[in-house]
Amino acid sequence: MTDLPEKSQEPRRWRSDGWTAQVIKNEDDDGWAVAMTKDGASEPALTGPWTMGRDKKNPKPLDGNAFSTLVKTASEFVRRSEQQLHATLHQSISVAHGTGRVTVCLDITPDDDNPSALLSAKDDGDEVLAQVRVSPAFKLNRASALRWVEAGFAKSM
Repeated sequence: MTDLPEKSQEPRRWRSDGWTAQVIKNEDDDGWAVAMTKDGASEPALTGPWTMGRDKKNPKPLDGNAFSTLVKTASEFVRRSEQQLHATLHQSISVAHGTGRVTVCLDITPDDDNPSALLSAKDDGDEVLAQVRVSPAFKLNRASALRWVEAGFAKSM
């Protein structure tokens, strides 16, 4: 890995606080864009339009305020993406069963070669009642959770 300077401030490239902002030519039109890349990442986390300068030909130079705003926006975008991924990979639904509630959880382990998923059920006291391996494509919803619980936590879903 190439050692990058800890901080740099050029008109079209700023690097600081774990981020690099690079002003680039917008491939879709005659304008400019700014790409925000987290240190160590191979692809930008966020790319968006950038303001034209006074000559209406070149981009406006980056400055401290703009860079701070870009870091805040890119960080928030990454945080929301991570939250969305976590919510997709770790789902749970509670259903009424008998005299109590059962919480059914689906935990997906993504893997390019061998993705997997585990369906589990817990009682009100958080005691595990059952666990079975399911397809990572398994759709957890209230109906599928209730079917599994009512089927006595069948080993195949």
